[in-house]
Amino acid sequence: MGEPTLQSIGDYNGLKGEKKWVVRGVLLSGLLLGALYVIVSNSYVGDVHDRLPVSDGITDVPFNR
Repeated sequence: MGEPTLQSIGDYNGLKGEKKWVVRGVLLSGLLLGALYVIVSNSYVGDVHDRLPVSDGITDVPFNR
């Protein structure tokens, strides 16, 4: 069995042995890294102690026409 071509790349069921494990490993590691990123980014949202006070907000944004 050779490397998959563009015509047969969608045939995941045709993969056997080590290649199938590599595909599963890449997908699983991507999902785990994404979940880890979401957990870490959500846990540090409210822990900012050095914010600068802002007295006025932007009320009107001018558009260039």
